[in-house]
Amino acid sequence: MNIIQIGTGGFGKNHARILSQFGVLSAICDADESRAEDFGKKYSVNHYSSLDSLMNSEKFDAAFVCTPTSTHFDLAKKLLEHKKNVFVEKPMTYLSREGEDLLKLAKKNKVILTSGYIERFNPAVSLVKEYVKTKKYGELIMLEFHRENRMPNHIKDVGIIYDTSVHDIDTAMWLFDDVPEVVFARSGKIRHEHEDFATIMLGFKDNRVAIISSNWITPIRVRKFNAVCGDAIISSDFITQEVKIETSLGAEIPRKEMEEPLLLEIKNFISAIEGKDNIRVKAEDAVNTTKIAEAALLSSQKGTPVYLDLK
Repeated sequence: MNIIQIGTGGFGKNHARILSQFGVLSAICDADESRAEDFGKKYSVNHYSSLDSLMNSEKFDAAFVCTPTSTHFDLAKKLLEHKKNVFVEKPMTYLSREGEDLLKLAKKNKVILTSGYIERFNPAVSLVKEYVKTKKYGELIMLEFHRENRMPNHIKDVGIIYDTSVHDIDTAMWLFDDVPEVVFARSGKIRHEHEDFATIMLGFKDNRVAIISSNWITPIRVRKFNAVCGDAIISSDFITQEVKIETSLGAEIPRKEMEEPLLLEIKNFISAIEGKDNIRVKAEDAVNTTKIAEAALLSSQKGTPVYLDLK
C-alpha cells in the first residue's frame, strides 16, 4: 500500500514517523519546500511542495491531510474526487456543511473518509468504554473532562474549541454511544486571536451530561477525565493511560499495557482500507463533532443553549 502525507508541521511529524514505520509512506507534501525536502530525505521518499505536482507524479492508495483546519476541505475534496481514501486530522472541516459535502463524495466514490479523533484509540478510553458497554459499574451518568496547557504556538486559525475541546466532544459521544440534544457553553480569550478558554456542557437524553473544560492558560499539561457511573467513579488520565476505579468497597487501579494511540489509529485506517477491520471514526462522527463545536461557539456568543437534532 502507498500512502502520501500532506503537511508535516505540528502533530503531522508523528504521522510521518508511524507511516514510515509501517512501510507505507510513499511521498511527502508540504507548502514549506525546505521542510518537505527534510522529511523526504529523512524517510527516503519523494517530496513535493504542492498537491497537484504530487498527484501528477505519484500513484497512491490513500492520503493523510495534516494541515491547518482552513485547508482541510479543499485538499480532502480533491483527493476524494480522485477516489483516494482520506484521513483528515481533526477537526475534519471548519464548517459542518463542508464535512457533509466530503461525506457524500466519499460515499459516491466508495472510499474511506475518517478524521483524527485519537482518544478513541487511547487504552484508557477503551477500558472505560468496555466497562460502560458491559455496565460493570452500572449506567454511565456523567462525564467530566479537563484538558489544559499553555497556548501552542503553531495553532493560528482556530481557537481552543476546534483544536482541543473537539477531542472530548467526540470522546463523550463515543462513551455514551449517543449524540447530545443540547449544548451550552461559555468561552473567552486572553492571549489568543480566538477563544483560549471554554467550558461546554453537552446534554444527552435521560439527563446524562458531559462537562468539558479546556484552556490554553494553565502552565502545566493536564489531560484527564472522570466517568461517573451508578456504582463507581472511574478516573482516567489520557497521558499516563492510568485508570482508577473507586467504589463503596475501595479503590482499584487495573493494570494495562501502555500503547501509542496514534499508532493504533493509523493501523485501524490501514486495516479498514484492506477490508480487515471497520473504521472506528466514521465521517458522520466527525461531522457531528463539528456541528457541536459550531453550536458551542454560537452558545458562548449568545449566552443561550443551542438545541441540536443530530443523527
